[in-house]
Amino acid sequence: MATFLYTLGRISFRRRHLVALIWVALLTLAGVGAASAPAAGNSSFSIPGTEAQKAFDLLEQRFPGMSADGATARVVFKAPSGEKMTDPGNKATVQETVKELADGSEVASVTDPYRAKAVSKDGTIAYAQVSYKVSGMELDDAAKDALQDTAQDARKTGLTVEIGGDALQAVPHTGSSEIIGIAVAAVVLVITFGSLVAAGLPLLTALIGVGIGVSSITALAGTLDLGSTTSTLAMMIGLAVGIDYALFIVSRYRAELAEGRDREEAVGRAVGTAGSAVVFAGLTVVIALVGLAVVNIPMLTKMGIAAAGTVAIAVLIALTMIPALLGYAGRMVKPAGEKGKLLGRAKAQAKPAKPNLGTRWASFVVRRPIAVLLLGVVGLGAAAVPAASLELGLPDDGSQPTSTTQRRAYDLLSEGFGPGFNGPLMVVVDAKGSDDPKAAFTATGDEIKGLKDVVTVTPPRPNKAGDTATITVIPGSKPSSVTTENLVHGIRDTGAGIKADTDANVLVTGSTAMNIDVSEKLNDALVPYLVLVVGLAFLLLIVVFRSILVPLKAALGFLLSVLAALGAVVAVFQWGWLSDLMGVEQTGPVMSMMPIFMVGVVFGLAMDYEVFLVTRMREAYVHGEKPAQAVVTGFRHGARVVTAAAVIMMAVFAGFIGSSESMVKMIGFGLAIAVFFDAFVVRMAIVPAVLALLGRRAWWLPRWLDRVLPNVDVEGEGLRTADDEDRKLVHA
Repeated sequence: MATFLYTLGRISFRRRHLVALIWVALLTLAGVGAASAPAAGNSSFSIPGTEAQKAFDLLEQRFPGMSADGATARVVFKAPSGEKMTDPGNKATVQETVKELADGSEVASVTDPYRAKAVSKDGTIAYAQVSYKVSGMELDDAAKDALQDTAQDARKTGLTVEIGGDALQAVPHTGSSEIIGIAVAAVVLVITFGSLVAAGLPLLTALIGVGIGVSSITALAGTLDLGSTTSTLAMMIGLAVGIDYALFIVSRYRAELAEGRDREEAVGRAVGTAGSAVVFAGLTVVIALVGLAVVNIPMLTKMGIAAAGTVAIAVLIALTMIPALLGYAGRMVKPAGEKGKLLGRAKAQAKPAKPNLGTRWASFVVRRPIAVLLLGVVGLGAAAVPAASLELGLPDDGSQPTSTTQRRAYDLLSEGFGPGFNGPLMVVVDAKGSDDPKAAFTATGDEIKGLKDVVTVTPPRPNKAGDTATITVIPGSKPSSVTTENLVHGIRDTGAGIKADTDANVLVTGSTAMNIDVSEKLNDALVPYLVLVVGLAFLLLIVVFRSILVPLKAALGFLLSVLAALGAVVAVFQWGWLSDLMGVEQTGPVMSMMPIFMVGVVFGLAMDYEVFLVTRMREAYVHGEKPAQAVVTGFRHGARVVTAAAVIMMAVFAGFIGSSESMVKMIGFGLAIAVFFDAFVVRMAIVPAVLALLGRRAWWLPRWLDRVLPNVDVEGEGLRTADDEDRKLVHA
């Protein structure tokens, strides 16, 4: 591995014009494809194997004109103070609005509030339901504009008019905080390298890699049904790893220059050693992201594969374009220990510098490993305590900012009709195999009326064939509550008895039931996913470190950091701690895909720091240092760079906290805090403490396994030449 990458680095350095041309051409090609592709919408949401999805599929067969998966909009009206919606003037406005809403070519139906009895008991609030023939992703902008314009016309009469539902779902925006995150990364790079040129290389290559990845996703969005969130998450992860991977190679290049090597040889050595770590770190991230496919939720699978593709591009750019750009930079990138004109004169220090902070910290940990280990584990354990109260759900209009019309419509409906009105359940009764379908429909409605937390049960609405009917059930609790979840299970349990009595199948669907099914499916998939991803990465790390205990320690440390991060997410987004600071306007259940997504991404990123930091220790140990001294050496060379990488990654992730999309906001915060816990507590404190306690046992590997495993030579042993020992003595 090291020899191949060494050759690749030198070729990229010499053929820098060709390498740069190839990457610029790829960026241009992806950009042209993205510019000519239609804008990404919201990915179609199907959950194979769930009852809610089976019911949707059945509705499409038995109610062909119903557009069960079509977009919906609830236009909610509220009368001015002292008036009612039944007043003649207000009633005329609503009826004119309903007439205008029905004119759209994509509109399937519009309900009149007065005929559908959709007026609140106190007469102050009413709503009209608009159903479309196409999904929210396929809805034309003209139809959305017509909906908003019609509502605006009604507002001119003095009515309060808000629009809920998925018809107005918009592409999320991240705001200026994303740019701030990149700016912080730039500052950290300048401080780390002391040079604008050296600092600019990782930023430039990361932006090119993300540009290619995100543009490719945008170009393929329509063909592969990729939602807008997919490109946002690919950008988030691609930026973070792209900067980090380039940072490690540039840092190693400067260290090789400081050893007295010429620039081409230094590039080859840097790519052969740090590049090997980049390859394996990237592989762990790709495994974690592609492994999301085991959940069998198409949207999550596409998100994982798209982000993994962006990570793969980041690895390839770090291995090829960074050497090419270093060739262009020439003497503008100084050896380690020298500073550019930005932070000082370009002269090496004449006398030996005092031990750096990484060396001093590692020496402290090696002297007091038990105290540091206990403090780290107890601290992460305390942060993880809120995770015991984790409640899962999917965001609805109730989690939107109060400035949005969707959230205001949600609140008006709760005020006028009760909180459960925002999450109606659709019960589908399949009586095709029943001798008396009408009796089965009636029996189902009667049974549901007797359940707890049921406010309203509408009469059955059969299809033309008379073999299938739908029943709408309004819960008494809000959609994301545990009580509503219990009601869904209660209806399904009742369906088993109805099946036995009437041979009719009872299915529960609707957005609320779908969210519940998704949460349960994600919970069920979490353990198999953990086993698959951690197991594969564990085997990969055994090959890298040629050790059993080091990969085991890495996996256990990851579990600590991810639990602590989940605890922080619960504290902020569920309990409301620091919610104002984070811009969280509505607390509630944690997004159901958050735990499994965090496990996947954080595991990959955690292994980045493990590989980068511990390979330096392994390299020192292989070259003859004692275990404790190898830990200190690893920190002397790697702590500063790993710290910079972690701060950069935290800044990039934290930049997405400003997103208007609650899912992106939560993921940005969760990943930022997870990187903090993993890099600064696990990798910087717990890892050296454990390695100090284990001593030589940390690098133990059974002889039979040592013979079987391939030698990937991450330490670059195959690159050592006869004069390396002379250099080592000179610089000792």
